[in-house]
Amino acid sequence: MILTLTPNPSVDRTVSLTTALQRGEVQKISTVLDQPGGKGVNISRAAVAAEVPTVAVLPARDDDEFVTSLRDGGVTVVTSTPAGAIRMNITVTEPDGTTTKLNAPGATLSPTDVEALAATVVEQAAGATWVVLAGSLPPGAPATFYADLCRALRDTGARVAVDTSGAPLAALVADLADAQPDLMKPNGEELASLTGDDADALEADPVAAARAARVLVDRGARAVLASLGGNGAVLVNADGAWHASPPPTTVVSTVGAGDSSLFGHLLADLRGLDAPGRLTMSVAYGSAAAALPGTTVPTPTQVRPDLVSVSALGGWHA
Repeated sequence: MILTLTPNPSVDRTVSLTTALQRGEVQKISTVLDQPGGKGVNISRAAVAAEVPTVAVLPARDDDEFVTSLRDGGVTVVTSTPAGAIRMNITVTEPDGTTTKLNAPGATLSPTDVEALAATVVEQAAGATWVVLAGSLPPGAPATFYADLCRALRDTGARVAVDTSGAPLAALVADLADAQPDLMKPNGEELASLTGDDADALEADPVAAARAARVLVDRGARAVLASLGGNGAVLVNADGAWHASPPPTTVVSTVGAGDSSLFGHLLADLRGLDAPGRLTMSVAYGSAAAALPGTTVPTPTQVRPDLVSVSALGGWHA
């Protein structure tokens, strides 16, 4: 079972334009799509589509329309004390696939709310193979929230994956030796922010990205899955490093593609695949998601791991 935590869930509204975005102008919209969102939520939705047992933990009223929508879609939801209404994030998508995101901060959590949310995750983790801590933190949650949870989850027997950015990611990296997540999933920009490298250079050079990821492995992360945009992804652990090139993809929306990529890795792990196999499924899922509108998650029939090329990397050690 995959347990996901989305501490800052959102309604994801995707607005598709008929022409390229022009600041200060009046433009026509072709479609508007509202979907329940947040990184953990997206991973749980992908799990349901693949018929993998999943539980999504999030702070919300149990009768909130957001929660009802997820349950109607087959996701088992466990709620914790909400701080307020669920935020709305807006994504503007242009015809060429370019996306602009406008993210609201979310409601402010009190210290009591934070404690209740962490306790709910630890309690639900008892039956999980993987626990995914994903997304931004709402106002009021300390930057160390994910690092603290990694330690709190250690005795549950579940493995922990973390996908976040900004201050929570920096706090986790500062505490890697103790937190020791089983998997981290930065993108090129996030990886560069941690190592001081140039983000564009990392995305263009898988060997450089693997070297940067290796720094995190050396500091305590058991594996790092770094997505590199159109250049695929690299996976680094203590045993080696691998790069996967994606299949040809017509990009419709990149929002949520990273979440599907992480799910692909977890799915392959649950199936007992080795590191190259996990990376293959990760890139296949991420590419399939990028070809779909909004934060739509792919079904297994839309995923083409047979079109992903994986190679072991040499010269990647730090």
